[in-house]
Amino acid sequence: MIPQTDLQWQQTDWQQGLRQAFRDPAELLAWLDLPTPEQDALLAACQDFPMLVPRPYAARMRPGDPNDPLLRQVLPLAEEMTPTPGYVDDPLAEQDANPVPGLIHKYQGRVLWITATGCAVNCRYCFRRHFDYDGNANGRRQWQPVLDYIAADADIEEVILSGGDPLLHQDAYLAQLVTQLERIPHVRRLRIHTRLPVVLPQRVTPSLQNLLRETRLRPVVVVHCNHPAEIDVATGEAFLALHQAGATVLNQTVLLRGVNDCVDTLAQLGEALFDYRVQPYYLHLLDPVRGAAHFDLPLEEALSLYDALRARSSGYLVPTLVRERAGAPYKVPQFGIN
Repeated sequence: MIPQTDLQWQQTDWQQGLRQAFRDPAELLAWLDLPTPEQDALLAACQDFPMLVPRPYAARMRPGDPNDPLLRQVLPLAEEMTPTPGYVDDPLAEQDANPVPGLIHKYQGRVLWITATGCAVNCRYCFRRHFDYDGNANGRRQWQPVLDYIAADADIEEVILSGGDPLLHQDAYLAQLVTQLERIPHVRRLRIHTRLPVVLPQRVTPSLQNLLRETRLRPVVVVHCNHPAEIDVATGEAFLALHQAGATVLNQTVLLRGVNDCVDTLAQLGEALFDYRVQPYYLHLLDPVRGAAHFDLPLEEALSLYDALRARSSGYLVPTLVRERAGAPYKVPQFGIN
């Protein structure tokens, strides 16, 4: 049975929650009753990629546990500063698929619009942690070249709002953007890639629900959840609210060492997502971005884990294991050992 609430979670100011986020690793560790490691290493890692952790997300971490899977996703570590062969700033060669500032066009029939240059949480394994956001700023004054590009290519039926996280924008801003896309006849689907419903579920506001419900475009919301501990009642209610607004809600997970490299964890995640009307979609192998090598698993280990998950769970609870390769026309499925 799905837990129900009185929707108090939806009344909290999500922007206030973002303003109160942890930005200092020492402060977060002290809040969790954990010792602070050598400060110079933390400062170097933060200078390369700042820490940002909303308090509602941190509240789901286990105090006193340095190996908490949520903490591991967001805490800067000295390992990030160790050079690793093959781990680069642009692992998916997105600069080569960037026809106009703010737009990435890698796959036939769909484009990705960088509508925000920041996120509500800075995941340490993020494949865009070194992305040129300054060269892809996309405020209202920069919309027209993107819209012109989309309008000129009748093959584009789907527009993906990404970033950063597009839900960092106010609903009124998003509504204006969606209105512009609705005017392009061949655009049929609107996809939003976001982690905000997971880390700040208060972001799923009634006005956002109305936007999804009222657009002529078919809305798809792809959330990003890596561990069942990320799903509390408020998060689950946010997922349900998106579903009730008429959106198809999918989840992408990244396979991460020390976070979810366990069949029990992945099986529980699939069950928890499905309880709240979220369909497991992709299980991504780590993109080789500089600073994230300590999260990677050997392919053989990943395939063995995936086979165990398929044996354990119903097929509709098992996401597709994929690797994204620069220049490939689609995400490449990785098949099990059997």
